Amino acid sequence: MDMATLGSIRLAIGALALAAACSGACASATGAVPRPFPMPGGAPAEAAHRAPTPPVPGEAPAPSRPDPSRPAPPAAGLDGYALVGTALALRGVPYRNGGADPNGFDCSGFTQYVFSQYGLSLPREVREQYRVGKSVKEEDLAPGDILFFTTTDPGPSHVAIAIGGDQFVHAPSSTGVVRVEHLSSSYWSPRYLGARRIAN
Repeated sequence: MDMATLGSIRLAIGALALAAACSGACASATGAVPRPFPMPGGAPAEAAHRAPTPPVPGEAPAPSRPDPSRPAPPAAGLDGYALVGTALALRGVPYRNGGADPNGFDCSGFTQYVFSQYGLSLPREVREQYRVGKSVKEEDLAPGDILFFTTTDPGPSHVAIAIGGDQFVHAPSSTGVVRVEHLSSSYWSPRYLGARRIAN
């Protein structure tokens, strides 16, 4: 085989390898739009039937998402960032008085549900949740701390989950969906009562 033929074969093999790599790795070519967090109302059935991606040699396997149908066993230490990811995945779920599942939440049902996904049991009522864990100063807040506010009644009457910085995620009755807000807002700042840290 002469050098020209050998060069042509190598070029053809290289082109095929490049085309195969691009078709497998270029998700944007499909028109898919990446989302930073899962959104409620997606296609859970499709996700449940999707085959797991095999691990790449030398890389740690991807973490699995908590199964909403049953609480996970407690880990050695609570990962506040993972807990916040679970809470943020529920954005857009409607407010439902007495609700404690992804069909609808009230504020304490929301915190109770999110923490249960990590094997941690919170009481059902806001005032009872205010008595668990350890008190945290506002300047020491961390993702996963629970925040308490005085809204409808004196004392703790609303609860939320700190997500870092000045933000928290909660299930408010006004505008009726799980959403993110700022602790420093003109509404929430004067109503802030304190925070608790739950550890397992």
